[in-house]
Amino acid sequence: MNILVTGGSGFIGSNLCEKLLSQGNYVICLDNNFTGKIKNIKHLLSNPNFEFIRHDITKEIFIECDQIYHLACPASPKDYQYNSIKTIKTNILGTLNTLGIAKRTKARILLTSTSEVYGNPLISPQHEEYFGNVNPIGIRSCYDEGKRLAETLMIEYNRNCNVDVRIARIFNTYGPNLKKDDGRVVSNFINQAIEGKDITIYGYGSQTRSFCYVDDMVNGLIKLMNNEETIGPINLGNPDEKTMNELAEIVVNLTGSKSKIIFEGRPSDDPDKRKPDITKAKKFLNWEPTIDLKDGLKKTIEYFRKNK
Repeated sequence: MNILVTGGSGFIGSNLCEKLLSQGNYVICLDNNFTGKIKNIKHLLSNPNFEFIRHDITKEIFIECDQIYHLACPASPKDYQYNSIKTIKTNILGTLNTLGIAKRTKARILLTSTSEVYGNPLISPQHEEYFGNVNPIGIRSCYDEGKRLAETLMIEYNRNCNVDVRIARIFNTYGPNLKKDDGRVVSNFINQAIEGKDITIYGYGSQTRSFCYVDDMVNGLIKLMNNEETIGPINLGNPDEKTMNELAEIVVNLTGSKSKIIFEGRPSDDPDKRKPDITKAKKFLNWEPTIDLKDGLKKTIEYFRKNK
């Protein structure tokens, strides 16, 4: 198949491109490289079945394809808050433009939404029927509400134009090709530990996240894309919940670091809990994570050490 991956030179996108190529597909990687990096896909450029297009998806483009994985959007608070209006445009205009391609070419389209649509959840674990607890005017809303509206656009194009859509709500993902300056907890902790710096925890460290290794995430996305039912949003993530304190201790032990753990003020609207209910993913996709956190972190630490 001809497969378009928007945000294809980014962290998850580049890993997805590599997997899709290994399955014999022709892959069109589209990215403006705001957070994506050419080095993530450099080894793919010589592959005759791989095409890179530098383009901002907020601008219209005409491409022929059979499937679209729409990943384009900064995912780290540091990046999406850098230009919040641009983040909103990417979520809205970018999604409209990719849906336009899907409508014209009759391609199936998958949106990578986010666990952030649940905001600071009042229930745990979070299931797909939960409407969330999002601050619509908070510093994270450009991303949270942007993704919520992107989901709305996907569903309305399905209802009104019969576009074949899939929606993945991705929970925290980590692994090779994660940016060193990503700004999220896994990259922060690993870099600080490797460099012997103090490991910074914001707040008291009791807030939780659930970390999914990128290979598991990519496999989940491909299974969702190729599932023959439009079944609404599906959580993809690892239900193995860890506190920030627990994660910091694991990283220190795995790196052999002598870093001390310090505590600083917590950012506004930082969620207290993140734990996916993946009942639907298990039922409809026969998918669940298989890579243990410590094994995944070892691979990620090795990647960061090689790419200082």
